[in-house]
Amino acid sequence: MPSSAPGRRVALVTLGCARNEVDSEELAGRLAADGWELVAAAEDADVALVNTCGFVEAAKKDSIDTVLEAAQLKQGGRTQAVVAVGCLAERYGAELAEALPEADAVLGFDDYSDISERLRTIVEGGSHVAHTPRDRRRLLPLAPSDRPAAAAAHVPGHLAVPDLPDGVGPASGPLRLRLSDGPVAALKLASGCDRRCTFCAIPSFRGAFVSRRPADVRAEARWLAEQGARELVLVSENSTSYGKDLGDLRLLETLLPELAALERVDRVRVSYLQPAEMRQTLIDVMTSTEGVVPYFDLSFQHSSAAVLRRMRRFGDTDRFLELVQRVRDAAPAAGIRSNVIVGFPGETDEDLAELERFLMAARLDAVGVFGYSDEDGTEAAALDGKLDQEEVRRRVEQVSRLAEELVGQRAEDRLGETVTVLLEQVSADGRRAEGRAAHQAPEVDGSTTLRGADLLVGSFVTATVIATDGADLVAEANASGVGAVA
Repeated sequence: MPSSAPGRRVALVTLGCARNEVDSEELAGRLAADGWELVAAAEDADVALVNTCGFVEAAKKDSIDTVLEAAQLKQGGRTQAVVAVGCLAERYGAELAEALPEADAVLGFDDYSDISERLRTIVEGGSHVAHTPRDRRRLLPLAPSDRPAAAAAHVPGHLAVPDLPDGVGPASGPLRLRLSDGPVAALKLASGCDRRCTFCAIPSFRGAFVSRRPADVRAEARWLAEQGARELVLVSENSTSYGKDLGDLRLLETLLPELAALERVDRVRVSYLQPAEMRQTLIDVMTSTEGVVPYFDLSFQHSSAAVLRRMRRFGDTDRFLELVQRVRDAAPAAGIRSNVIVGFPGETDEDLAELERFLMAARLDAVGVFGYSDEDGTEAAALDGKLDQEEVRRRVEQVSRLAEELVGQRAEDRLGETVTVLLEQVSADGRRAEGRAAHQAPEVDGSTTLRGADLLVGSFVTATVIATDGADLVAEANASGVGAVA
């Protein structure tokens, strides 16, 4: 094993989405391969590496607060340096470094391949000049088919793999070290996005859309299963586009059965689906393939045609309801979730009523409601028709109340339903557990509390839903429903 950082300890603090979690595990793998010791607590580390989120204002504030909190550990403790990486660091670069002197360095995505050298330099008293942000869409070729060959130099998760020490993998695809021993792991399908939604800055700092090659995805899936992951959650900025740059827009329909058939993989879930790009062949595979859960994370954002056009998106209430119906015709118990933005510039009372009409008819399993706010560098920031922030807040509260009521009703529809729950936490006596049914994704869709006997983390349990609490379920394990732990 390399030993360029003998005795050095590093702790990774991850904020934001599952894509960030994968990036953190890539950073962890690279550091471990170069001799760094990974520790869980920042106060036990020489370097606290904060993987920030830069999506919306609340996430930015949380990221900055986390960096400031970590910086306090340098006062009399072991921690010598606090380094910011991730989306906020990439998005603002030198501007963030100047505004946040408490961080000893701000590193962008291009620093990830040399992360060990960067941290070692900082700990030894050196400095690093933060990058000037640029539109990362311009780093890859305009033609999608030309991107995969260029991606390794510019895209986290597509970097070349060095020689690996024990415990770090996989042998093909991006280097990675699991930071959790839980039974669920995120698996990156692709990076970036080619869509041009007027409210979203993500493509500018995450770059153009580029798929990972199926062989690399399969290799990483095998490795994750060997590390104890029984559910794989496929993530990207837009999973429905997977394969378009590899010459096969229906490549996901081929890949899903292959992943589900891998040894020790019991459940495969797909996240981040674009409604405008959904196709019947993908619905068919997601609802009929054993091991692939019928779970549809559809990013509707709104349902008023007028608002959607100002967002530079497609669809309307009736088209979205038709898509929801096609999913439920194929799998009546399918999980469907979405996020919506209210208070978008130009949104009228009629537009808001149209969104509510959609939500009432769709009866989604989970709904995230967000109020619009200007984001740096987006087209929407320059649109006319801005609503007063107090009015935006009022609309968020109004739609949130409706969504909470509807989600609770949808959960009640599952009373008496038989569900298969993956257990993630179990009480000391083994008689009570927290887990997720097939329609519940990690972190965002509620959970299922299970009652039974001899319950074990990582097992799948067949159970009957006996009560609900909002989106959360309470279920009783069936007599022969406890699955074996792999």
